[in-house]
Amino acid sequence: MRIVSVGHVVFAATLIAFGVLGVVRGDFTQIWAPVPKALPGRELMAYLCALVCLASGLGLFWRRTATVAARVLLAYLVLWALAFKARFIAIAPLQEGVYQSLGENVVLIAGAWVLYAWFAADWDRQRLGFATGARGVRIARALYALALIAFGLSHFFYLNMTAPLVPAWLPWHTGWAYFTGAAYLAAALAVLVGVFARLAAALSALMMGVFTVLVWAPLALAGTISASQWGEFLVSWALTAAAWVVADSYRDAPWLAPKPALARAA
Repeated sequence: MRIVSVGHVVFAATLIAFGVLGVVRGDFTQIWAPVPKALPGRELMAYLCALVCLASGLGLFWRRTATVAARVLLAYLVLWALAFKARFIAIAPLQEGVYQSLGENVVLIAGAWVLYAWFAADWDRQRLGFATGARGVRIARALYALALIAFGLSHFFYLNMTAPLVPAWLPWHTGWAYFTGAAYLAAALAVLVGVFARLAAALSALMMGVFTVLVWAPLALAGTISASQWGEFLVSWALTAAAWVVADSYRDAPWLAPKPALARAA
């Protein structure tokens, strides 16, 4: 086996779980939504997505298959985002929600890209050098930061939907919605500029994990979760796993580095 970080393990295990869930359900898990109902071969494509998750997740655990698994996963996620997410920006460029939706896929792409940059073989470095090693990691971090901007803005644009998600036992729901939105934007700036980037990446991943635990997990455990909320829980889980990988890409950088940190290959 080839384990390079805790985030790597969590992300790969998450892919396996999503793959199994997709095969069992015979439908798309929420990370692939929305897919038009009238799409030809929709059911077969749902199984394909599930198999890509399952095979990639398993492949990422083994030295001989990690490179191919990361390469296939990254390519598939990018193509999927372009085909089923980015098109909504062209349709409604002034609607913040389409950027939020694309941002979810972009976080997954960033996590997969970090792993691909780490696991790249000689073939990849010779033909796709821009996407491997330190340069590939920097691209992944930039994409992650852009996704954080979309997440942060959504907290402000959709305050009426965000504030009610704050657990009832916490006071100042609106204040927390504003705070978390601002935290996402601050983290995005730190990652883009490279100042305190490791801390920002770690805290943003932690915040996604806290959302998963405090907002969605209680509903799932209580058995009162709706189908849409179940989907949100799965997305939040996947985003946390992918963000963890991005945060791990800073493992050689000081926590409070006041200057840009250089990316290093695994």
